[in-house]
Amino acid sequence: MTTTDTNPTSLATAAARQLATTTKTPPQMQSISSRWLLKILPWVQVSAGTYRVNRRLCHTLGNGRMEFLVTGREARVIPAELTEMPALSGFEGDELAALADRCVQREYSPGELLAEQNQPVEEVLLIVHGKVGKVAAGAYDAESDLGRLADGAWAGDHALATEAGTWDHSLRALTRCTVLALPLGEFRTVVDGSPALREHLDRRSRPAIPKQNKRGEAEIELASGHDGEPVLPGTFVDYEIAPREYELSVAQTVLRVHSRVADLYNEPMDQVAEQLRLTVEALRERQEHELLNNRDFGLLHNADPRQRLHTRTGPPTPDDLDELISRRRKTQFLLAHPRAIAAIGQECTARGLYPGETESHGSTVRAWRGIPLLPCSKIPITPENTTSVLALRVGEENQGVVGLHQRGIPDELEPSLNARFMGVNDQAVISYLVSAYFSAAVLVPDALGILEDVQL
Repeated sequence: MTTTDTNPTSLATAAARQLATTTKTPPQMQSISSRWLLKILPWVQVSAGTYRVNRRLCHTLGNGRMEFLVTGREARVIPAELTEMPALSGFEGDELAALADRCVQREYSPGELLAEQNQPVEEVLLIVHGKVGKVAAGAYDAESDLGRLADGAWAGDHALATEAGTWDHSLRALTRCTVLALPLGEFRTVVDGSPALREHLDRRSRPAIPKQNKRGEAEIELASGHDGEPVLPGTFVDYEIAPREYELSVAQTVLRVHSRVADLYNEPMDQVAEQLRLTVEALRERQEHELLNNRDFGLLHNADPRQRLHTRTGPPTPDDLDELISRRRKTQFLLAHPRAIAAIGQECTARGLYPGETESHGSTVRAWRGIPLLPCSKIPITPENTTSVLALRVGEENQGVVGLHQRGIPDELEPSLNARFMGVNDQAVISYLVSAYFSAAVLVPDALGILEDVQL
């Protein structure tokens, strides 16, 4: 005869659970990431709430990028943006609008030449969108790669203030490109009708620029290798007149917990403490996002134009990474989206290379040339399926990138993060204001470099 469960001979587990304590986990949160940027940044105490970055005075002309108004398929350069070019730097007048109106839009397919080496310069090229390679004839027949131009860059502007001459290299479209061309004939027509612009160009053709070092800083006069009693040069170290100041930003939220929950359901875990813990995790995630993407202080928007590189072909090759880390001394960290790290691995595998590993903050991570390659999902991926790779040198002692915060604020839970009791409302709901104060600063331009337009 077969025994069935209709007449149990012992206590069932469902009934036994009524007298047992369930073993529970703390509340889990799927959106918590590794937050490598918060780990690697040295955090500087900003007691006054504002951090001023004093630098030596730099003399730089036209080192920015141009911006354009794009309506459908038509593009137009913003007239004031033409002063990014050294020849027009500092000029103000209606002539800029006249020059913008004379620009002609052109489209180029990959492989087409925009300009050819040794041919006369007949126009200034403004790159609205796309990537352009600079190539020249090499010593042994093969072409020499001289770098790339991309969105907001220009070429041929030397012909505005001096003799036009010829192109010393060729320009070839690497992707589909939209370009605005300003014919030199049209430019001279505007100049002939504007005494103010003609006078400005005459001054720009023989500028009285103070001596500079290779970094663009005002030169410090020194003497060495002398004997006897020669007259030593006099000098002083000039500073920027209006140094940049960083104010601490804030990420905030109001946490609400019903008093009944806080009073009656506090065992075995403190409900208010768990709510605060998860809220703090969310604030830290937002903090890392802002440190990368904020328009005012985010690293992706505050890299010097001279430290922005473009990939040679699209995918992130070993050559691109080598060029990125060679642009600054003592690169300490590379930061990339996980998909970008996968793309780097694929390109290395295709060449028979196998990136090594290293240890960073107690974890084993991938490395390139011994530099930790850290994942960060906060780096955005564009609709065109491209992203960026960051190279950082960190710390005040290295003149690098630093995080800014303020310790010792009232009701502090963690450094520069607090939870302030706001009271209990008529519905018996307890409220806490949870705030995190932070910012980031790049102390010198070469502390941060970005490899842009990385194709995934």
